[in-house]
Amino acid sequence: MLFCYAHKGNNGYASIVIKVPIKRLDADLPLPKYAKPGDAGCDLLAAEQTVLEPGGGRGLISTGIAIALPEGYAAFIQPRSGLALKHGVTCLNTPGLIDSGYRGELKVLLVNTDPKEPFEVNRGERIAQLVIQKVEQAEFTITEDLSETERGDGGFGSTGVN
Repeated sequence: MLFCYAHKGNNGYASIVIKVPIKRLDADLPLPKYAKPGDAGCDLLAAEQTVLEPGGGRGLISTGIAIALPEGYAAFIQPRSGLALKHGVTCLNTPGLIDSGYRGELKVLLVNTDPKEPFEVNRGERIAQLVIQKVEQAEFTITEDLSETERGDGGFGSTGVN
């Protein structure tokens, strides 16, 4: 069952807020929260301590939470820009997709791209953002021809934009 309500934001526009059941797997960590009203992503915290070695060291970091997304919604794990800028730490498999049927712990796959410095992930540290979006499913139908567009079949690099 989907529980949602309209919320009038600081900009005066109404937005839809959905209620997402969350299970605490680590009672000592705060729940995810949005840093500012109107933000698209809420912060995910590390539930463990580890070190990511330089030059591509990676780790699958527990967040201490599980969620129950309503059908028709998906969650996407996105990197934090501050970690990327200051430390060269980002998420692999970005965005990480969480389907509505998944009920396990949310985990974040981090990688340290800094060539020299290790990065210490501290318990309770903000390591990624979670964005929840409404999604549609497609019904694919076979056809011999696709509609014409200006771009056509131009792929990677075809727009000429650097």
